[in-house]
Amino acid sequence: KIDFRVGEIKEVSDHPNADKLYILKVDIGDNIIQLVAGIKKCYSKDELKGKKIVVFTNLEPATLRGIESQGMLLAASTGDNVVLISPEEFIENGAKIR
Repeated sequence: KIDFRVGEIKEVSDHPNADKLYILKVDIGDNIIQLVAGIKKCYSKDELKGKKIVVFTNLEPATLRGIESQGMLLAASTGDNVVLISPEEFIENGAKIR
């Protein structure tokens, strides 16, 4: 069963081993998880920090270029354009997506 939650990006840092990846610390309500995401070409650190996003939380952790990712953010894309999926209105971190 898929578990999607609303999360808030608290920290953004460059991946030390990849030019296109960020390391994100995301508050999903009851926990802060780490995500590795290939969105560096489309978003600056300032644009991401504090942004509410939708996170796929119950994936097995994966290691991307030596850094563990504990979930996956949801985004839509066409070509090189990537747009994060975000709640339309304010909702608490950890809210379930149904």
